[in-house]
Amino acid sequence: MSYKPIKEINASNFSLDILSSIEPVVIRGIVKDWPLVAKAREGIQKISEYLLCYYENDRIIAFASKPELGKKFTYGSNDNQMSFEKLESTLDLILETISESSKSVNSGTVYMGSTTLDYVLPGLDKDNNLSIGDTNPLKSIWVGNQTIVPPHYDVPDNIAFVCAGTRKFTLFPPSQLKNMYVGPLEHTPAGQPISLVDIDNPDLTKFPKFKEAMEDGLTAELGPGDGIFIPSLWWHQVESFDDLNILINYWWRDVPSFMGNPMDALMHSILSIRDLPDHQKENWANMFQHYVFKNTDKNFEHIPSDLSSSHKKIDNDMAKNLRALLLKNLNR
Repeated sequence: MSYKPIKEINASNFSLDILSSIEPVVIRGIVKDWPLVAKAREGIQKISEYLLCYYENDRIIAFASKPELGKKFTYGSNDNQMSFEKLESTLDLILETISESSKSVNSGTVYMGSTTLDYVLPGLDKDNNLSIGDTNPLKSIWVGNQTIVPPHYDVPDNIAFVCAGTRKFTLFPPSQLKNMYVGPLEHTPAGQPISLVDIDNPDLTKFPKFKEAMEDGLTAELGPGDGIFIPSLWWHQVESFDDLNILINYWWRDVPSFMGNPMDALMHSILSIRDLPDHQKENWANMFQHYVFKNTDKNFEHIPSDLSSSHKKIDNDMAKNLRALLLKNLNR
């Protein structure tokens, strides 16, 4: 399957303005000087030793699957099963298993998904760090062998750095939601809803609308030292090709910390609005347009300025009041 290339720049042309882009950007060589990237060139044993210097034996969550189930972390043979097993382990055991698997022609999949860097490898980011201005991102690490993470989206903006191995990123814009054939919101393989389409070999009889998404699909292959900026809500599949693949990513939202997660509002709207009669849903759509999506000062200029009201710009105090009201109403 052929998709258009993602826009690329060299590390020398990187600026923080890139992180405000509404489209993805590949940055070649942006972390090529990280010690972690240098160690990756020396093989699995050397990079494992390097990582374990920072490790403090904390338990981690890992995923594993048998060779016959493939490399993709997706749903299993029935609606309540997954194609992989979730287990508690340690990083040293994960790295040892990956090393042993590299000697097998038909190995299974071993994968430590998104794990907070400060938790599992405290101090690693001091030696392997990229400043992205005043933002305080959540930094995570991903370690595994050959894997495929199906198309999914993240609410925060995301910049990811390939530190070992080669990865292919395939992206689709948020506007293609209607064509992505998304699985359940509340029953997901790893926390985020995924597309049910095999984007590399799509069944267009079963998923005909995906043909439109294909026209907007973007792809790029990244090696050690390369990075990619993925804006909020962009769909992305990530495929890892090598015996050992390591990725570090930064997540952040350019909003005050007191603002809530929009996914909570979506889930609450499904609970309270989606199954109303059509005429009532239309009325609520107008309500959301008035208060949320097209709110302007003109809509509320009749309200006396000394009255506290949610139409004003949200601050920490207002956020606390709204949360208290929501909790009160949800617990009735």
